[in-house]
Amino acid sequence: MKNAGTQIIETERLVLRRFEYSDCDSVLRNWAADESVQLQYGEPVYSTKEEVNGVLDKYIKSYEDDNKYRWAIIEKASGECIGQAAFFLVDTKNHFAEIEYCIGTAFQRRGYATEATRALIKYGFDIIELHKVQICVRPVNASSKRVIEKCGFKYEGTLRDYFFKDGHYEDRMYFSILRNEFYS
Repeated sequence: MKNAGTQIIETERLVLRRFEYSDCDSVLRNWAADESVQLQYGEPVYSTKEEVNGVLDKYIKSYEDDNKYRWAIIEKASGECIGQAAFFLVDTKNHFAEIEYCIGTAFQRRGYATEATRALIKYGFDIIELHKVQICVRPVNASSKRVIEKCGFKYEGTLRDYFFKDGHYEDRMYFSILRNEFYS
């Protein structure tokens, strides 16, 4: 396994690259202030430029570590940051990583999440040399479950009552894909 850091990934319609402070306005406009996106993603809502710049500080500082991976998802047509994606859990001993992502509401249902996720899987296998990529989802998140299915992940299991949210417990469903499955 190689610690390759966050490198540029280009797909047909997207550029996945490191965050920059110049992304602040589009991050705020397109997803970070959107409660429906942030709550599905499990993150707080950021409603000011100062809050977003605080998050960008954290993301940009993380690039000093070649074992940290977080991308701004840039729509080529508009140049807008429409979301973010990351390997937020990287296990160097066991050669796996877990993907997370979010896409702004105005850009959903266009296949961007699937396109970005496939690119991350390929990056994980080809560049980082992972053996397995995993992803999890809340059972109520039907859109993410469709992305997971389109990307070829296999269901591994459910951690019951994993999250306590809005006065009740929610499960966490896990899926994974192995290198040989991705390339078969």
